[in-house]
Amino acid sequence: MQRGSDRLSPRQDEERKHELDGLLRSGHPTRSEEWHDPEPGADDDPSPGVGPASRPGTSGGYEAMRFELARQLGRTPFPAKRGALLRMLHERHAPDQVIEMVESLPPDRTYRTVEDVASDVSRRR
Repeated sequence: MQRGSDRLSPRQDEERKHELDGLLRSGHPTRSEEWHDPEPGADDDPSPGVGPASRPGTSGGYEAMRFELARQLGRTPFPAKRGALLRMLHERHAPDQVIEMVESLPPDRTYRTVEDVASDVSRRR
C-alpha cells in the first residue's frame, strides 16, 4: 500500500469525507452545537469597500483618483516624465480614463511620486 505523504489512513479519510458530506451538500454549517457556528454580521456593520477610505469632510474623488493612479503605476517608473508614465500605463493595459489623466500632464515636468502626479492631475481638472 502506497501512502506517500498522506496523514490519514484510507479508513480515516472516508470518515472525514462522511463528516463533511452534510456541510458540502447543504451549503451551511450542520453542527448541533451553535457555539461552533460563525457569528453573522450585525445589521449596522459597515459594508466592506474597495480602495482607500476617504477622510471626513471630503468627497473621496481625489483619494479615489490617487488610488487608481497608484494601483496602475506602482513604484517602478519613478522619478519619471509624462512619456515614461504613459509607456508604463500602456504596458500594464491601464483603463483609458487613467491614460487620459496622465496625457493631460505637461511633457517636461519630472514626477517623483504618485502623489505628485495626482496633485498635478487634480489641478488641471
